[in-house]
Amino acid sequence: MSANFWSQPYFSLDMGNLLNKRGSKKGAAHRFAYDGLDRVIHERARLSVLTSLVTHSKGLLFGDLKQLCALTDGNLNRHLQVLEEAKLIAITKSVQNNRPQTICRITALGRKRYVEYLAVLEQVLLDVAAAVKSDQTAVGAFSHRGGGAES
Repeated sequence: MSANFWSQPYFSLDMGNLLNKRGSKKGAAHRFAYDGLDRVIHERARLSVLTSLVTHSKGLLFGDLKQLCALTDGNLNRHLQVLEEAKLIAITKSVQNNRPQTICRITALGRKRYVEYLAVLEQVLLDVAAAVKSDQTAVGAFSHRGGGAES
């Protein structure tokens, strides 16, 4: 079986480092702080850019990225600058057929941090799902005992 994006060697996660330590007093107090939600990635436009680049391993032309992310030239340019400064993407400028070409690619660090970000985001979803399930169970138990507005 061939490796894919979600398997080794593309990334290796240490969930203990990504999520708050639940066993410590500090971890229990800050259970829902989600420190791994990277502010550079968490912004909607930059998340769109990184998602587009992760799904296009050879990179994307500036115009294609602009269209995929529904951003203006200036807006995309600013977000690319932030991502490049964080070393999450690489930008290559060249000329082809007498026309300037800007190609954006995700770096190995960018791919790693993106996957780590997704792992923390997944934990957010799991926490919410558990809370909703717990609330539904509590409401169901309450209504079966005859509690509620109708009694």
